[in-house]
Amino acid sequence: MGTRTVPQLPVWLPPALLTLAVTLTDVAGAQLWRDELATWSAATRPLGDLVRLAGTIDAATGPYYLLMHLWVAGAGDSVAALRLPAVLAMTATAALTALLGARLYGRPAGLLAGLLFAVLPSTSRYGQEARPYALATALAVLATLLLVTAVNSRATGQPARRRLRWAGYAAALAALGLTHLVALTLLPAHAVAVLAAGRRHPDRHLVGSWLLALVPVVLVAGPLLWVAHGQHARQLDWVDPARPADLATLAGGVTQSGMVGGLLVGLAALGAAALGRSALLPGLAVLLPVLLVFAVGAVVPLWVPRYLVFVVPFGCLLAGVALARVPLLPALTVVALAGALGLPAQAALRRTHEWPRSAPVDYAGAAQIVAAGQRPTDAVVYSPREGWLFLDLGLAYHLGDHRPQDVLLTASGARRGGLWAAECARPARCLADADRVWLVLAGRHHDPLAAVPGPKGTALRDGRMVEQVWHPPGLTVALVRR
Repeated sequence: MGTRTVPQLPVWLPPALLTLAVTLTDVAGAQLWRDELATWSAATRPLGDLVRLAGTIDAATGPYYLLMHLWVAGAGDSVAALRLPAVLAMTATAALTALLGARLYGRPAGLLAGLLFAVLPSTSRYGQEARPYALATALAVLATLLLVTAVNSRATGQPARRRLRWAGYAAALAALGLTHLVALTLLPAHAVAVLAAGRRHPDRHLVGSWLLALVPVVLVAGPLLWVAHGQHARQLDWVDPARPADLATLAGGVTQSGMVGGLLVGLAALGAAALGRSALLPGLAVLLPVLLVFAVGAVVPLWVPRYLVFVVPFGCLLAGVALARVPLLPALTVVALAGALGLPAQAALRRTHEWPRSAPVDYAGAAQIVAAGQRPTDAVVYSPREGWLFLDLGLAYHLGDHRPQDVLLTASGARRGGLWAAECARPARCLADADRVWLVLAGRHHDPLAAVPGPKGTALRDGRMVEQVWHPPGLTVALVRR
């Protein structure tokens, strides 16, 4: 009587399940932060206003906002609903990382790479954020997997199947460009991999097939890049030029933990040393995007560590190779160690998405204070109205139509085709009938009226006094009356 074999689980399933469990854990723990409020604002606008926004300031994120617009129409705009697409994208990334690792280096390396990716703090951080980084990471790994499949398909002798695989690769690249333009810095690594494969196994069609696959990327991402380039100065005016010291802190920045980042770099270096030339594709998929973004970021504002999160799975691939060279139990112990080292970061990012984690901005707390004490005739004033804290969006998300009257508002951000509203040019006249005003300020202020600059501050101080002040983290709320 023959022995019965136990069927193996698909290599992608354990990493996917672990990632899903980790990213769903307390997914709504941290309230929406400023970038996610921008996503919510864009996704809940009519399509015409959304197109106007893309043409004014946020073209690079426009396709993602359109996707979220469709998602919110069906799933709603709760914190969990807004973040669920990112949860699913990171789950897919873990699965695809395992599949790519198994394809390139064997099943154990793929499995361990996927499991390591699942426990990184960055997987939770960007898997619990209503922004495009998780989706871009999934598409980067998918495109690379499809490239490997297409390059290797030349030996099958089936032209129709080869064309289908190249078409899939082209579609993934186009989607990647629409999701995150910076992630297209992955293309030079793909180019080197294609040229290297052509030298090992001469194929006169290989380079031509790859170049043909780039056509959809140029057609869809080219115009987007052109429009986004014109918005660059306004969109990234808060970014400093890249400095050499930034490279040293990048691993901790993209993984959200210095210790975990250091461990990942060490394991990846061991894996690359063990592979030699076979480390070409994942190694360049990490190094070339980093070096290209750094080089550009030294000249124009572009160096933002989270823009490079899509390289993390490729580092995990190299680390998975290093881990696969030891018995399974010690390898899993190292994965568990990475998870344990990241626990403080995991806990902190579920409290707030702001950085540093010790400086949260409590929009929900401010909204609760206003809701508890407001009267039907109350007004609300924000200071500053411009800038990246989006005080008005924070109250709008948490209070909806139940917030006080915005008496200084003359044109909403949606109407203006931007993220910021326009205010009354003569604040004293617009505030004339307001007996009680809720003043919401960025930062902590002991004298809220004195902290409001310009004509708006003068109008608020004229014949009014502060009745009560609250200090939710990162904000000041004051009730001002005549």
